[in-house]
Amino acid sequence: MEKLSTEQLKKTASQVRRDILRMVHEVQSGHPGASLGCTEFFVALYFNQLNHNNDFKIEGKGEDLFFLSNGHISPVWYSVLARSGYFDTAELKTFRKINSRLQGHPATEEGLPGIRIASGSLGQGLSVAIGAAQAKKIDGDEGVVYALMGDGEQQEGQIWEAAMYAPHHKVDNLIATIDFNGQQIDGPTNVVMNLNDLKAKWEAFGWEVIDTLKGNDMESVLAGLEYARTLLGKGKPVLNLLHTEMGYGVDFMVGTHKWHGIAPSDEQLENALGQLEETLGDY
Repeated sequence: MEKLSTEQLKKTASQVRRDILRMVHEVQSGHPGASLGCTEFFVALYFNQLNHNNDFKIEGKGEDLFFLSNGHISPVWYSVLARSGYFDTAELKTFRKINSRLQGHPATEEGLPGIRIASGSLGQGLSVAIGAAQAKKIDGDEGVVYALMGDGEQQEGQIWEAAMYAPHHKVDNLIATIDFNGQQIDGPTNVVMNLNDLKAKWEAFGWEVIDTLKGNDMESVLAGLEYARTLLGKGKPVLNLLHTEMGYGVDFMVGTHKWHGIAPSDEQLENALGQLEETLGDY
């Protein structure tokens, strides 16, 4: 797909944030906080970095692949998939409704283009991504595999089994990202279960680790993704620690776990949308 410029990416991110808020508000259900916080990452990935085809084939041969492990942030993914042509943006109106293909946690049963696994049972996505990356190596496919996890998700044991496996098997066509916002459903991660020095942990397991310190700055996110690709093919998987703020883009949502899984009221939606430019047209 054609790569967008940085300014185009920023405008797309504003529209994606509007989509997230309107989707969650419509059904008074869903997870706006981390969806808003990861918007720059998804927009930069799908509109600039990922070699992908919106004429969706589940095998993804000859393409880069993306796997979302923290599936509860489906609103941002659905918006980006629709805005990049996988399905009509009008279908965003059906988010979390009965018989919709856009369920709260993505699944393959509904046949939604762009979705390759059911996700949201935390801890599983990295393992799937590693398997896909190994399959590409076996097939002689030069595509890169990406995965996104939450920081609270690092409290899951399966994450660390996968973290041990990938370096041992030199899965060096894989870029995993952690949304490092310091929040999870019950509060700050350092209160619920302190993650301490995540970079040192992953390095100790044998990963090449980079820090993207400004995870809500489009230029920084792009630079981090571009740098990560330069580290591939050298015998180690790559981990991108993406420092974001939950709820970014809306002043009363930013930096708190309270908007992890709460929908805005009518008044709050109006306030939030007033802070975000409509750039591509609301669905």
